[in-house]
Amino acid sequence: MAVTIGVLGLQGDFALHLRSLRNLGVESGMVRSPEELNPCDGLILPGGESTTFINLLKKTGMFEALASFGKKGALMGTCAGMITLSKTVVRGGIETLGLIDISVERNAYGRQVDSFTGPVVVDALPGDPEFEGVFIRAPKICSMGGDVRALGRAGKDIVMARNRNVLVMTFHPELTDDTRIHNYFVKEMAGKR
Repeated sequence: MAVTIGVLGLQGDFALHLRSLRNLGVESGMVRSPEELNPCDGLILPGGESTTFINLLKKTGMFEALASFGKKGALMGTCAGMITLSKTVVRGGIETLGLIDISVERNAYGRQVDSFTGPVVVDALPGDPEFEGVFIRAPKICSMGGDVRALGRAGKDIVMARNRNVLVMTFHPELTDDTRIHNYFVKEMAGKR
């Protein structure tokens, strides 16, 4: 069964997510409107600046479209995409989609100059569970509801989690050449819808 994955193209590093999907041979395309979302089995929300991101979603009609899509389709959010999908932002004061029961803190590790790379252990990945995590003004998962399970850790921090149809991470897998997380999303989530 062919799977089509969209990448939200309003802001952020969407081109690198598209590259990762194309490297896997997955049918993919940029999504900027509710109409472009319709044929997708899954959608990736990239990183960016979360307040700007949410404002753009509302301006384009994508906020409501994503809320509806999130009831049936698979979603993956990295960094600001994760913040957008979360239920609560600690000290955030921004409206989110609430599609995964996590609370997050924006820029939890510091400013741009505090960005770093480090090992992430993702037990859901085949073979070697270690993945190079690229953390840029990264948010932190502060708490998770009962239907959410941790999939990846960096030290003691949970940096990757999922519920039934939403996968989120605080780091940027698209900034590496390792496509295993994108492949997991396509095969284990979008492909099983």
